[in-house]
Amino acid sequence: MEKYLVSARKYRPATFASVVGQKALAATLKNSIATDRLAHAYLFCGSRGVGKTSCARIFAKTINCTNRTADGEACNECESCRLFNENRSMNIIELDAASNNGVEDIRQLIDQTRIPPTSGKYRVFIVDEVHMLSSGAFNAFLKTLEEPPEYVIFILATTEKHKVIPTILSRCQIFDFNRITISDMVDHLSYVAAQEGIEVEPAALNVIARKADGAMRDALSIFDQVAASSLNKITYQSTIENLNVLDSAVYNRLLDAFLAGNVADALLIYKEVRDQGFNNHFFLTGLADYFRDLVVARDPKTIELLETDADHRARMAELAAKCTPKMLYRAMDLCNSADLNYRTAANKQFLIELTLIKLCQADSPSPNNGDGEGHALQPIVAQAPTVKPTQPAQPTQSVQSAQPAKKMPAAPVTPSVKKPKISGIGPSISIKTGASKPEPANTNKGVPQPDNQPIHQAQSPTPPTPKLEKRLTPDGVRSAWLDFADAHTAEHVMASTLRTCIPRPEADGATTFIVEYESPAQAEVFEKWLPLITRTLAEKLSNSTLNFSLRQVTGDGSPLAWTERQVLEHLIAENEHVSELVNKLNLTLE
Repeated sequence: MEKYLVSARKYRPATFASVVGQKALAATLKNSIATDRLAHAYLFCGSRGVGKTSCARIFAKTINCTNRTADGEACNECESCRLFNENRSMNIIELDAASNNGVEDIRQLIDQTRIPPTSGKYRVFIVDEVHMLSSGAFNAFLKTLEEPPEYVIFILATTEKHKVIPTILSRCQIFDFNRITISDMVDHLSYVAAQEGIEVEPAALNVIARKADGAMRDALSIFDQVAASSLNKITYQSTIENLNVLDSAVYNRLLDAFLAGNVADALLIYKEVRDQGFNNHFFLTGLADYFRDLVVARDPKTIELLETDADHRARMAELAAKCTPKMLYRAMDLCNSADLNYRTAANKQFLIELTLIKLCQADSPSPNNGDGEGHALQPIVAQAPTVKPTQPAQPTQSVQSAQPAKKMPAAPVTPSVKKPKISGIGPSISIKTGASKPEPANTNKGVPQPDNQPIHQAQSPTPPTPKLEKRLTPDGVRSAWLDFADAHTAEHVMASTLRTCIPRPEADGATTFIVEYESPAQAEVFEKWLPLITRTLAEKLSNSTLNFSLRQVTGDGSPLAWTERQVLEHLIAENEHVSELVNKLNLTLE
């Protein structure tokens, strides 16, 4: 019985033609061999599983072949090829730099370069994961790498080219390997399945290829795993169950909930995903990829960027047509923000649920697309329509034909509330809060009515009672300003800046207060914190017209305010007993 061999080893490329997804690079290497224009050192770079080491072995085998084929491939019949295929060739030496990364290991390698080949023309040294070499090993390798014996060729392979020192890079011809495309992986997996007699569904191979993330070796390993679990009949359903992959149908259901603004359905679908054991971050990144695919599928010019089969492209294009570009861009931005905040979020489930709620409002007609900052949002649960009571008819009034009809009262104008904003950092920055004054509405002029015609007068709603603003005093603003600093002592730089820059009124009775700062660092603090400070103080002082104007101090500034630690260090320097007291009581600064 033939011993089982995993597909990644059994179907490892043996010729340049069998290398998957690297046609241009393979052609370049073949041409250099055919024209005998061989460099003394090569550097193969690329992500894992793209064929770097395989190409290095094929290259080493081909340059020593004594009877190459017409298309430049190794013959596999000469003595050199047979020794290579049997792993007995003395002309090819491989070194794993991940475990042999010291100076002594490189010196042993250099000693081997002094031995000429017993058969063939070249001795090829393949150093895998070369970026793992220590700095001393790199330096010991430089001279030999630059001027090796004429029969020696070095092939270095790495997944992280940026970690290789420039002096090594300058001595090598560099080849960058591409990530394997999904279509290339699907074609190769179909070939492997045919060779192994395994029934597969194209959709299942597409899932395996996407899971492999550009690595052909990973794709073959996943293929073996799925084939073993499904008894050599690979279906789409068995693949997503075995690989624990979220079915695209889940995201399709979520899209319907988002378009309908149905928050309840979105949250319940997310609960189903959690109950199946899927990781929260995995779900979030999958949702972001889904919206990205919808964006590229919406335009026929960019649908080619969707790496999948034709049927799935057509389905995604159909779903994307239901969405507006504005909604899709908004959804991508929300998913990206959630991904950035995921690591620092204390309650990750709440973060994702909040994102889903915002996505349900992404297609909302409200001015800010459902941010919830002073604008109307769509309801979370659909409500039954309410029937408005019929207005009682007004008593009929008789008017003279020469007398014009009464003027209709104008509808009240709702004042628009503006959020505080910073116009810029410079010598003077003005930050204002509060409601802007509504523009006066034009009243409708009366139109003469015919005699004996009833006139119904529209009833206007009672205008809101204006809010009383309390008078601002310098002492009150100063006290609230320092209270805010005391309430945020954890933000040492901000609290110190507030204690240093005390606001003063612009004029007697004015609602604008001047805040003078000295350094760009203080300007950055105010740019970040002043909107929140303004809102907090305006609410605390019951005056929404409060605003601050920043001005930079020119000339000699005031002494810098000390932090709590600087104060403690000063006290210890002045009195050594303070240090003893701190240590004895085990005191610390929060």
